[in-house]
Amino acid sequence: MKKIYKITAPEGLHARPAALLVTAVTSFECDVLLTYKEKSVNLKSIMGVMAQGVAPGSIVEISADGPDAEKLLQTVTEVIVSKGIGEEF
Repeated sequence: MKKIYKITAPEGLHARPAALLVTAVTSFECDVLLTYKEKSVNLKSIMGVMAQGVAPGSIVEISADGPDAEKLLQTVTEVIVSKGIGEEF
């Protein structure tokens, strides 16, 4: 399962937004990847997410694979929208 998001936070996916996302997905069982510019990193890794250098206005794909993938993507969407990180694309 995957969803596409447009990052609208003025700082992009840097420390605060990255930490919010990583914290939101850490407790899930499934594997989750953030893909940006054809490079994928584990969304459970704060360093991996920050290393992507996702700028404001960028399009990212978040894919989840596992028993709770659907719930994980719902949670990611809620965090991205409610915390002003971005919007579903």
